[in-house]
Amino acid sequence: MRLNKVAFILLTIWLFAMSCKDNSKPIVITPNDYHTSIDKVVDIMVHDIFSPPVASRIFAYPNIAAYEIMSQNNNAYNSLNGQIAHLKKIPKADKTKSVNYQLAALIAHIDVSKQLIFSEQSIEVFRDSLYQVWESINQSEFEDSKDYGLKVSGFIGKWMNGDNYNETRTMSKFNIDPEDEERWQPTPPSYMDGLEPHWGKIRPFVIDSSDQFKPIPPPLFSMDEGSNFYKELKEVYDISNQITKDGDESEEVLIARFWDCNPYVSVTRGHLMFAVKKITPGAHWIGITKIACKTEEADFDRTVFAYTKTSIAIADAFISCWDEKYRSNLVRPETLINKYFDDDWKPILQTPPFPEYTSGHSVVSGAASTVLTNVFGDNFSFLDDTETTYGLPIRPFSSFNEAAQEAAISRMYGGIHYRSAVELGIGQGVKIGDLVNESLIMKN
Repeated sequence: MRLNKVAFILLTIWLFAMSCKDNSKPIVITPNDYHTSIDKVVDIMVHDIFSPPVASRIFAYPNIAAYEIMSQNNNAYNSLNGQIAHLKKIPKADKTKSVNYQLAALIAHIDVSKQLIFSEQSIEVFRDSLYQVWESINQSEFEDSKDYGLKVSGFIGKWMNGDNYNETRTMSKFNIDPEDEERWQPTPPSYMDGLEPHWGKIRPFVIDSSDQFKPIPPPLFSMDEGSNFYKELKEVYDISNQITKDGDESEEVLIARFWDCNPYVSVTRGHLMFAVKKITPGAHWIGITKIACKTEEADFDRTVFAYTKTSIAIADAFISCWDEKYRSNLVRPETLINKYFDDDWKPILQTPPFPEYTSGHSVVSGAASTVLTNVFGDNFSFLDDTETTYGLPIRPFSSFNEAAQEAAISRMYGGIHYRSAVELGIGQGVKIGDLVNESLIMKN
């Protein structure tokens, strides 16, 4: 009798434990969870003031980590191992564990991002708040998924650290020759040194080298009025005067400001100088990727796929563009306009601190738009609200290519690029985007 009573108590305890276990819900990860992680990283990047090339690296690696985990559990997506030549196979998950691959992908995205930014505490607070929620839903699933996500994060981190970025941190500053007027000179108001002069040495993802899509040289420098270079310089000056003659609200000025995407604008007020922080051009296209995913109502896996393919194209575009910038080392319009036409003239946008040719916005926009068109289709209409945070209105576009063309020409409207840098730059970017589409067969 006593034995039966003990057995009954033990059985009751076991049934209660099993019922609790059965009541544990699976952790559901949504596309919005991934968008939120991307947004958090962007906010931190703006705070930390990462340059456009460096920001592109911060987007690429976390997305690749998430994608590689996701593709382990979805046969519709192919691993990038063997497609990105230097990327090895990530560790496989332990099949005896209750790994939620989407959760592990998101955890890996957060952790790789943490390795790449300065304000680690900000992302840790964000991460820990999510960890508490997931753990309360299903502790065993969370722990198994976290262990796997962090394992892959460590693997990607080691791969990432071999891309020559750390070595470029100790390389020399860019030397300028103030006597050579065709070469780039630091521009007002901060007269900053040339930004990331060694970025062309960063290991690319898909292009075989930084100069694979080396553009033709810019027009031969000449201040003769009949020369092509002089005509392009004068065109920048004339456009600026034309679009600002009736105030500061012409369509061209609005376009210039919408696509400014300068992460560090120096503002002078009397004896004070401070910075206005904004997103980078790559971040703008990452924002467009988010808009496209939401417009299409893409599921989690397709969302990761879109971000990953786009961020790879953007990263290689910056490597290609920066390689050309410091090879051609061309002077900015502002320097010559102040010297030859009007010493009081200022461009609508603040001239960024690096050589002129080719236009970074144009190369990146050409690459990103080409990949996004491949993912979502041509004539994909969307409302671009990426810049509303900075007080700029929503702009509608009927396709990614239309947005890219506007982004490119915005640099002429802004007074910071010549026509050749814009037109040849977007062609340079399209070639990179085409190569990404051809080389990375990420979906069956």
